[in-house]
Amino acid sequence: MTTFKQLGLSDNVLKALSELGFESPTEIQQQAIPQLLIGEKDFIGLAQTGTGKTAAFGLPLLERIDTSNKSTQALVLAPTRELGQQIAEQLEKFSKHLSKVNVLAVYGGAAISNQMRALRNPQHVIIATPGRLIDLIERKAVKLEQLRYLVLDEADEMLNMGFKDELDKILSYTPADKLTWLFSATMPAEIKRIVKKYMDDPIEAKVSTKNEVNENIEHQYVVVKQNDKEEALTRFLDLNPNMRGLVFCRTKRDTQQLAEVLLNKNYKADALHGDLSQMQRDRVMRRFKAHDLHVLIATDVAARGIDVNDLTHVFHYTLPDDNSYYTHRSGRTARAGKKGISIAFINSREGHKIDRLAKQLGITISRAMIPSNDDIHNIRFDNWCHLIIETETKGKIDPKLIARVNEIFGDLTKEQLIEKMVVDELTKLNLGAARDLNVSQSKSRERDDRPSGRRDERRGERRGERRDDRRSDSRRSDRGDRDSAPRERREREVVGERRERRSEGGERKERKPRSANEKPRFFINLGERDKVSKHDLMDFVCRISGIQRSSMGEVNIQKSFSFFEVDPTVEKKITNKFNNITLEDGRELRVNRDN
Repeated sequence: MTTFKQLGLSDNVLKALSELGFESPTEIQQQAIPQLLIGEKDFIGLAQTGTGKTAAFGLPLLERIDTSNKSTQALVLAPTRELGQQIAEQLEKFSKHLSKVNVLAVYGGAAISNQMRALRNPQHVIIATPGRLIDLIERKAVKLEQLRYLVLDEADEMLNMGFKDELDKILSYTPADKLTWLFSATMPAEIKRIVKKYMDDPIEAKVSTKNEVNENIEHQYVVVKQNDKEEALTRFLDLNPNMRGLVFCRTKRDTQQLAEVLLNKNYKADALHGDLSQMQRDRVMRRFKAHDLHVLIATDVAARGIDVNDLTHVFHYTLPDDNSYYTHRSGRTARAGKKGISIAFINSREGHKIDRLAKQLGITISRAMIPSNDDIHNIRFDNWCHLIIETETKGKIDPKLIARVNEIFGDLTKEQLIEKMVVDELTKLNLGAARDLNVSQSKSRERDDRPSGRRDERRGERRGERRDDRRSDSRRSDRGDRDSAPRERREREVVGERRERRSEGGERKERKPRSANEKPRFFINLGERDKVSKHDLMDFVCRISGIQRSSMGEVNIQKSFSFFEVDPTVEKKITNKFNNITLEDGRELRVNRDN
């Protein structure tokens, strides 16, 4: 077995690794560290999340820093502030016994004035998100003239998030003779373009990660109705009281809403998404790392950079559209040689997605059953009993109040009082009948294969789900009222809004023939009422169609619909890619050319 010492690391770094509990290097570390320690060539490392890429580039980077030189010698670019913070924390730990190496993370969402102040002091290594780094460069706060090492971490994710232009701009500020180390999970065309343009005959290390990432993860799925997902999740939480889990939702709104539901049911949960301030995000992560939270609800982007070694479960509350996201999500558990469970929540029409996912990733995804009502009845009730027993009372109750309660309950025996308390708690637990949340897979697949009558059946099911949604969450009543309206009324709203815009002198007065430089424009029936931002809409279109954000043009959000432009070269990729998509409120998604 290869050891870190055999890779050529110094005694001071080895001491820090030992204190951190690092025992043996991963495959990407074995391939990267010896080359990056002494090599003078550019380097490409292809490996999935969870394979130890931070140590693969971070350890040799720290060894090569000349602390007598006060200039910025290394720049690490990361797609998200969470990942940037995580890299900075790891480098600080790795360099504990080295001569003082100054490391600074800069990112959006934090006061730029504080970061500029910190940059007045010598910083050997800067970890940055692309947008914030450009702001600092333009303000003359960062100088890269003496940069010796540039690390692009999660390069494919940076391009997926639309940072192509920013990367080109940043690279133009760096010296030509620097060494560039690029780490990525995949090698799309845009990464190859960067390699060809900015790297000189790089060495490539490719790790076959399927077995390594998944070998300690048990992949499962459950079939459950949309309205029952919250209850299904709480049953898994009850069945595993020592769980440390991540729950992935598709949108920021879903993330926050689910976290609030769990909090209202007294589960130790919180949300992590892009709408939180940096202070709020830091507080959530501190609580999660301190085991004050049992479960964290997150979006895919916000979860980048979360590095916790003792996660037991990952829940896919909604399936991702991209296989790589499933791999990234699942890879958050089963780290440091531990076991983990990945559970996907699917509806009765998504069985084929699980089959395809398993085949493409070369893994086995077995069906699991949602814990029954009987399974958790005693657990929840026992938890309530133990909570009463453990409640401190000394000095917390006014003796007069105790006397008043004794007077009121004086005619009840101990057994009668306990019976009434139990009935009251059972009502609060709302366990109801022993309802099975598991959807019959055989029946659901028969229904999916049925050539006729399927649409009416599903439409009825969706109407029922919408009624349940409105009863369960009064905050969504305004949306529910809209969704329950007939389709003709929604169409009239759209036509009416278009007429309003024409009467106000909007851009829809009279459509002229498209010029050679004009971008094709598309209509989509999502708008402000759906709480969709331009950023959300661009992410959604790119994810479904497979185009890059750089291929999108102007986005115009209206009340109940929106328009977006794309480059003519990718116009055909939009056509027919959005068919047969049903929104969570039951509407069919419509995307078509705006002629």
